[in-house]
Amino acid sequence: MPTFDNEDIRAILWDFGGVFTSSPFDAFNILEKQLGAPLDFIRGVNAVNPTENAWAKFESSAVSLEEFDELFAAESEQMGHRINGKDVVAVLSGNLRPRMVETLKRCKAHYRVACITNNVKAGHGPSMTRDPAKANAVAEVMQLFDQVIESSIEGIRKPNPKIYLIACERLGVQPENAIFLDDLGINLKPARELGMQTIKVLSEAQAIEDLGKLTGLDFD
Repeated sequence: MPTFDNEDIRAILWDFGGVFTSSPFDAFNILEKQLGAPLDFIRGVNAVNPTENAWAKFESSAVSLEEFDELFAAESEQMGHRINGKDVVAVLSGNLRPRMVETLKRCKAHYRVACITNNVKAGHGPSMTRDPAKANAVAEVMQLFDQVIESSIEGIRKPNPKIYLIACERLGVQPENAIFLDDLGINLKPARELGMQTIKVLSEAQAIEDLGKLTGLDFD
């Protein structure tokens, strides 16, 4: 992993789903099994025309939940298995990772912190959960951030470089003075191109270890 002077770091930017929560892809796999679709079928649907498909439009608030439901169903049917968009949205919210939340608290004591999340207007709040208790727990985490940038509010989504620049501007930092964590490589590429240090989140333990190496902080 590339290294740079710890003193250059001014801010840490985080994705939410798949970073602070268990990956939604795990929930997708369970849904696929229930519906008789192949493993990672939903990810495959979302990978086709990723900047203009139903998912992209929904995360940018260009379509309503009802419209997304039909659009995603049509796209998935074209690929061999009809899955209603509402069924996918219903399983989006994962479980919080307590150690990652504690890591955020440690980082907040030293750096500006922000969340950049691709989300949709469904469920309760940024977490998109239908469980009020889970929504309250997520809301408590969201309050820890100095800024929360939501695609459903901004009208643009990762990997559009503009959404990273919005986060940096609101934090009052330059991209080259920031670290960004996300579980998707496609979202990390523009952050790197803007000058950020990036961490691909493969697991909670790995991400925290990599963040410790970049910041010099001890998260144990």
